[in-house]
Amino acid sequence: MRGLLPSRRGVLAAVTVVCAVTVLAAPGTAFAHAPATPAPAASSSPQGPAGSPTLRPTPPPNKDLEALRERLDKLYHDAAVATDAYNAAEEKARKQSAEIDELHRQIDEGRRKLDELKDRAGAAARAQYRTGGLPPEVRLVLSDDPEQFLNGTGLVLQGQRATKGMLAEMTRAQQDLRQYTDDASAQWRKLEANRKAKADAKKTIQKRIAAAEKLQSRLQKREMKRLAELEREAALKAQTAWLDTGILTKLKDRASEQGGKAVAFATAQLGKPYVWGAEGPDTYDCSGLTSQAWASADHPIPRTSQEQWKQLKHVDIKDMRPGDLIIYFHDASHVAMYVGDGTIIHAPRPGRTVTVAGAGSMPILGVVRPDTGKAGDGS
Repeated sequence: MRGLLPSRRGVLAAVTVVCAVTVLAAPGTAFAHAPATPAPAASSSPQGPAGSPTLRPTPPPNKDLEALRERLDKLYHDAAVATDAYNAAEEKARKQSAEIDELHRQIDEGRRKLDELKDRAGAAARAQYRTGGLPPEVRLVLSDDPEQFLNGTGLVLQGQRATKGMLAEMTRAQQDLRQYTDDASAQWRKLEANRKAKADAKKTIQKRIAAAEKLQSRLQKREMKRLAELEREAALKAQTAWLDTGILTKLKDRASEQGGKAVAFATAQLGKPYVWGAEGPDTYDCSGLTSQAWASADHPIPRTSQEQWKQLKHVDIKDMRPGDLIIYFHDASHVAMYVGDGTIIHAPRPGRTVTVAGAGSMPILGVVRPDTGKAGDGS
């Protein structure tokens, strides 16, 4: 990304510090298992008033906290899946609302056109009434003036064609109006179905997050501290295993021009809170961050991680470059932006902020590339 990201080295320096202190330590969603560490025995110091040791409660065994960590991961994962469903329903609802607005415009235009045609037909009927109700062709036949008869014949034929054309146009306008109305009704039904899907997804999200928060609220400070340590260990173990494959020596360090802009945007969001369904500018969920990052690079992409996986170009992990998106878990329920040096920027989960993490700290499904520009374009 040299020449594309003026703050590249500064960002990477910050990344190194963050990774060492907090990020790799707490990626938000880590599914790899850390080796169990034996629980410390009860302490016999300091001494009590009578010289006898004051025993401290023994922390719960690591296996219990590890099981809790896995349970929390499962709850947050389910919340992420529901968030994707919520975002998808929201995106569909926006499109359907826009389509309904356009149909209403067409309906109004169709009604105006039909009213105009009816006025023209009415004017023709009134003109015929004023001439005694006889059609023009009959009046011409009864005429005693041969020249008038011959000259008028052409006008009659023109009038007949105009009348037929007007009637045909009225028929088409009525058919179009019925079709627009039927389409609008169908879109309203879809919109209502998506609203229900969105409401159901919202309930699922809130239920899973509430369950996770309830589990964590039962922990004491030392247990929360140990749980955080287990998360760090799991993330570090997964990241180390990924790096041990030698992948870092194969990865590219230069982004395309648009990719550099997307990375710069994502970097500027570090520290902002995760909120499900959010697309910025103050809060984000995982796909809200990546979609807005690429929108800032004038390259819109799908809103959800699952659609990003379905619609964007797939690339091999070894060909990954900064700006590419890494899709995680078997159901494509999480997405992050690769920023180079084996790291990502992502919005992890509720209770966390946009942060830097190891690219291999979660199970990778695959990598997608939003743009087709060459690495280093514009440098």
